[in-house]
Amino acid sequence: MTSVRPQSQLPESWLKVTSRGLYCEPGDFYVDPHRPVGRAVITHGHGDHARPGNRAVLATPATLAIMRKRFGKDAGGALDEMAYCARREIGGVGVSFRPAGHVLGSAQVVLEWQGCRIVVSGDYKRRPDPTCAPFEVVPCDVFITEATFGLPVFRHPPAEEEIAKLLAARQQFPERAVLVGAYALGKAQRVIALLRQAGYDRPLWIHGALQGLCDLYRAFGVELGELRPATGAAKKELAGEIVLAPPGALTDRWSRRLPDPITAMASGWMRVRARARQRGAELPLILSDHADWDELTQTVREVGAPEIWVTHGNEEALVHYANSIGRRGRALALIGRGDEGGEDEQEATTEPAEA
Repeated sequence: MTSVRPQSQLPESWLKVTSRGLYCEPGDFYVDPHRPVGRAVITHGHGDHARPGNRAVLATPATLAIMRKRFGKDAGGALDEMAYCARREIGGVGVSFRPAGHVLGSAQVVLEWQGCRIVVSGDYKRRPDPTCAPFEVVPCDVFITEATFGLPVFRHPPAEEEIAKLLAARQQFPERAVLVGAYALGKAQRVIALLRQAGYDRPLWIHGALQGLCDLYRAFGVELGELRPATGAAKKELAGEIVLAPPGALTDRWSRRLPDPITAMASGWMRVRARARQRGAELPLILSDHADWDELTQTVREVGAPEIWVTHGNEEALVHYANSIGRRGRALALIGRGDEGGEDEQEATTEPAEA
């Protein structure tokens, strides 16, 4: 692969930023469009990447299952699944998926046309996660990377340390419930799986808005152990127990049924004290499903791409880093993309309400 090409074959001549999102002109499809289009290739199921109403959708089997769960008949006119590492041609453009390590079914989109390979990362992380396939490095000519936590201040601690804090709080206050705010898709299931890895084998209690996606994860082989509905449980029954709910439920009427809850919030943004205070988090848990600064810069180095296009998040710092190591950095400034809170928080607050 080479970065020296005629003007007509430059990456930006065939993969373009438009008002609807990234558009692959020779293939006539969009990657993660934020408005309905004729043909969409979707990286994963979060609502700032997977939107309803596209006439045709290509995604991994798990992502399509998530879209069906969330959007029903509006998931797309024609839903076409493709497994990791399979490949197909769309208008002469080779398209394949490689794991992104973000949530169940999340994929990097690999596009190949006239000897040029572009990888669209979608959202990704490099940390081990028992609920999804791990990120794979794909050498390429252009790497389009997210930058949600694209500042050097963001260095996520080991997930095991954050889970240990959660278990210690439960042990210290056996008369209280520990209420964990966790986004409905990906974060809730990861927290559950990490608790199981840590040896916690008691039942976990969940808000009804989490049930459907937990069931879907189980259908794809992710072990979550015994889950019980928190709604309807007696207050004394929840003393000393761990309860998971969408972030929006932490301060609403639903949480009043819990015995003097210790309010925790699982998010990479818990590194920022103002965010933790805003959430009312007595126990901030720095658990992110996005790459931190070290993971972002590691990935930029490892993919070996001469060009790094940066989107959604702190674009300027990562562009500067790419330029500092001899790569051509470019900020895409795609509209319609949220940060870790924005993307998943929107999902959580639109989950069906409990009776």
